[in-house]
Amino acid sequence: MIPAPALLICFGLTLLLAVLASVLPALGLVWWVALGVLILGAAIDAWQLWRRPGPSLTRQLPQALPLGVDREIGLRLENDSAHLQDLSVYDHPPGSMAIHDLPQRVQLPPGEGVQLNYRVHPLVRGSFAFGQTELRLRSPWKLWDRRLRVGEMEAVRVYPNFAALTRFALLATDHRLSQIGVLKRRRRGQGMDFHQLREYREGDIQRQIDWKATSRMGRLISREYQDERDQQIILLVDCGRRMQARDDALSHMDHVLNAALLLAYVALRQGDAVGLATFGGTSRFVAPRKSMATIHGLMGAAFDLQPTLHSPDYLMAARDLIVRQRKRALVVILSNLRDEDDDTLLPSLQLLQERHLVLLASLREGILGQSLRAPVRALEDALTHAATAEYLERRRDNFRRLSGHGISSVDVEPAQLPLALVNRYIDVKRAGRL
Repeated sequence: MIPAPALLICFGLTLLLAVLASVLPALGLVWWVALGVLILGAAIDAWQLWRRPGPSLTRQLPQALPLGVDREIGLRLENDSAHLQDLSVYDHPPGSMAIHDLPQRVQLPPGEGVQLNYRVHPLVRGSFAFGQTELRLRSPWKLWDRRLRVGEMEAVRVYPNFAALTRFALLATDHRLSQIGVLKRRRRGQGMDFHQLREYREGDIQRQIDWKATSRMGRLISREYQDERDQQIILLVDCGRRMQARDDALSHMDHVLNAALLLAYVALRQGDAVGLATFGGTSRFVAPRKSMATIHGLMGAAFDLQPTLHSPDYLMAARDLIVRQRKRALVVILSNLRDEDDDTLLPSLQLLQERHLVLLASLREGILGQSLRAPVRALEDALTHAATAEYLERRRDNFRRLSGHGISSVDVEPAQLPLALVNRYIDVKRAGRL
């Protein structure tokens, strides 16, 4: 039992009356009566509160939450007693989540229920637990509060941001992917699978026309092709110490996993098989699999990956992957490159290229672009601008050297990585390079 503000006020008034009674003895009897009434009333009120059962509670919690996205949590309260219940509600999400709209005050009529909702904002990936919900019940005469813990502890996983997958799926269904920056490329090359015959459309090239079907149908019939299917994609994720760098609220590790998840979803929709491998202090391998159910396996394997304190060993990662992945695949390396990687990076990529098609995706810190765009007002600003420009030019030289060895690369800021990867994957498919 906790004294409510009303009880503290009453005791304060009683103390004031005691002071007056010490000055005016005639008030002594009034003080004793007031004190007795207050003690008796507080005791009766406490007894009424203690004997009343608390409401039952059910938490409506998804099994998984996306990182960095607000999600609504529901609390269903049921009053099975014959009395009105006045209470405050405070749930206990994990400490790694920001909380909005708590605590809440509610009055529960007898035999009725109420639905409460609040929002959480996950800040860290991994496995977590919601504690029991805390209720503070107010007594009938508002003199006491009683704390109760109701409901159950419940586990929840915070995955990379899969909310982007839902948006991508909806836009793909409506053929509106250009709204989020996924570009349509003209098909070129001969690496396309036959899909179906259809009537000739303006813009079809002559070699698409099926002359036998045209002769049989009495009108122009074209062959329609689709991108080659049943190919394999390996997402090779760096878990080294550089991935601890942060842009906005997310680490580079978070950005990489969000982008990898979107690319995996796109590739699976194209009929390809997708797998996952990690290096840089954490070694995991998920063999490539087809079907959209694979996306859940990938999320389960990657949701708790965190940056380590190790430096990435690209040569070891390449050797391990060659042993594990025998069939030719598109290997997408997701990392954060530095100048000191030059000695081992190129030999590693060339080793992978002997069997696979390699795409190197590197995150570039957003602060670099901000430094270049910042106004120059003083000598210190000019020095910072010049040093940043020189560093970025060296970085571009490094990627040009990789391109000269036939290695495709993407060097973008974290927010640009998901669409850059998807568009480069589409380029590979359209060109029939895999």
